[in-house]
Amino acid sequence: MDMYSVVTHNPILAILRNIPTDQVVPLTRAIADGGIRFFEVALNSPDALRQIGLLREHFGDSCQIGAGTAITVQRCRDAINAGAGFLLTPGTPADVLEYCASQGISLLPGVLTPCDVATALQYGFQTMKLFPAASMPARYVRDLQGPFDNTHYVAIGGVNPDNLVGFLQAGYLGVGLGSSLFPKELAKKGDWEAISVHVRKLVDSVTK
Repeated sequence: MDMYSVVTHNPILAILRNIPTDQVVPLTRAIADGGIRFFEVALNSPDALRQIGLLREHFGDSCQIGAGTAITVQRCRDAINAGAGFLLTPGTPADVLEYCASQGISLLPGVLTPCDVATALQYGFQTMKLFPAASMPARYVRDLQGPFDNTHYVAIGGVNPDNLVGFLQAGYLGVGLGSSLFPKELAKKGDWEAISVHVRKLVDSVTK
């Protein structure tokens, strides 16, 4: 249920938001070829549920395919039924946390304040999504881990190739990148090989 092990082995999350359905499989393959195999499909994107199904069909268990913006229990059910292996929320809605905890669903609950962290812990989630991470001071995650010493965080919101290493050095377990993961013009041209090369550089910057 907790995402610690998954994030430890996959410190970079690729966030797929508003990707055309005809591009989602080749784009995901290009990102995976670059070394990232941890994906979120945003549920408020067009055709998100179908895209989750397509990705599970094409990649099986070779990639972690999850669903983000899971802000209601119904969205959670729909995403899991579509094939999502884990969920993310931007906040800590009690009904969603309770549902995921009761069903043993892997979840990265979105937190920002100590109150949010305490709420996530109440339902058994120790690994969380800190959002929006770039809006907070660099030492903020360490400050949270003072009283909440058994917690871990994935930085999402404002993370880009120039600052992702800094987030990891500051104490985050992982980072999530969306539109900044690769230059948009590469996807428009369908230059999947160039995307793979770009992503590989990001992965190498983390693993060096």
